Amino acid sequence: MDDELLVVRSQLGERAAFAELVRRWHVPVWTFTRRMLDEQRADDVAQEVWVAVLRGLPRLADPARFAPWLFTIARRAVLNRLRQEYTVTETPAGPPPDDLAGEVVDRTVLVAALAALPAAEREILILFYLEDLSAEDCAQICAVPVGTVKSRLHRARRLLREHLAEKGYQP
Repeated sequence: MDDELLVVRSQLGERAAFAELVRRWHVPVWTFTRRMLDEQRADDVAQEVWVAVLRGLPRLADPARFAPWLFTIARRAVLNRLRQEYTVTETPAGPPPDDLAGEVVDRTVLVAALAALPAAEREILILFYLEDLSAEDCAQICAVPVGTVKSRLHRARRLLREHLAEKGYQP
């Protein structure tokens, strides 16, 4: 059964359909939030996302656009959490310390390099490459023009290359 049908059935109040949507999309949503936040905050934000989805699903006009709509909610939840923490601490959380010098470029190094990117560029890379969304979907989720998505992708790739080069890794 495709997502569009599950959305329509969920909008009609079928709990099993909503449970199936959650089952299918929980891991991608959690992964997105985890790449933007630490694990504990990602768990909390992912739960907030599903509450918002449950409340907003009846108002989703185009069930075929469920994935971009879902990631828009996830993005807002992440930004709200970061904004909330920023106002409490008054200093943004920085990237994790990098003590991986000398290791082969692997997932851990890439995750650290990704975490070192500015939030807007990191978000675009995650949505485009890791969540496999189109530039148009990324533009809709981030509420920016497609050209801005493309320029952020270009800048993010350049910054990622520079960060890895600083650590001694060559493409």
